Amino acid sequence: MFPDQRKSADPAGPSCLPTALWGGLMRAMRPAMIALLLCTSPTLLWAELPKQPAPVVEVDNVVQTAATSLSFPDAVEADEEPPALETAPFTTTLRPPARPGNLPRTRWQHMRGHSLWTRAAISALKSHGKPLVDMVPADIESWCPAYPNASESQRRAFWVGFMSTLAKHESTYRSWAVGGGGRWYGLLQILPGTARGYKCNVGSGDALKNGAANLSCAVRIMATTVPRDGVIAGNGKRGVGADWGPMRSASKRADMSRWLRQQSYCKPLNATRPRSRP
Repeated sequence: MFPDQRKSADPAGPSCLPTALWGGLMRAMRPAMIALLLCTSPTLLWAELPKQPAPVVEVDNVVQTAATSLSFPDAVEADEEPPALETAPFTTTLRPPARPGNLPRTRWQHMRGHSLWTRAAISALKSHGKPLVDMVPADIESWCPAYPNASESQRRAFWVGFMSTLAKHESTYRSWAVGGGGRWYGLLQILPGTARGYKCNVGSGDALKNGAANLSCAVRIMATTVPRDGVIAGNGKRGVGADWGPMRSASKRADMSRWLRQQSYCKPLNATRPRSRP
């Protein structure tokens, strides 16, 4: 063996001592270094966080940062009632015109649709039938003694009652009746040609089967013939009798006038007053 080889292979030589000491020192300090890193890393981490911008959070269309505290409403208690809704009261100034409480008594009251017929006749008497209401026929005493001093509403009541009692002898209150071999139609058995001649709104047989339309046409005819002749019937051929056959029968005229005189709108005022007690 050469002298240099013996010198490097000697473990107790002075050149091997520092390496052995450094290796042992590192092995001895390894646990302490790991502990030091574990202890100092959180501090360094939290120290770096404030240097970074806080993330942005959007809650219910409100932009907030993570550093801002979010507040939420407390839960609603069970006995808490929701706020009442404020509603404005519904008001209107448009009101339909009030109808009269009582319709005049008629002879067709037992028929279905009678109230519509009565209202249609009253409406016609207020419009194109007003000349009939404004005049006082010369023979009115035998039909309705209270008529000359009656109000307009009472006079209209008489004419409605008059048409209802005429309908008894013309159609027995049947609005669908067709007589004279298919020539006359409706409640008051009006000839379509006559309706057209007086410029009624209806001019066909089917249209005259409508009770309200039939009565409106009858009012238009009477509002022409009665003022023209100045009487309701006269000897039976004038006034209403010029167009309606039952008026030419004395017995039928008597039946009609008898029923009309019994109605409140045709009785004189002293006849409707209660008798004074003794």
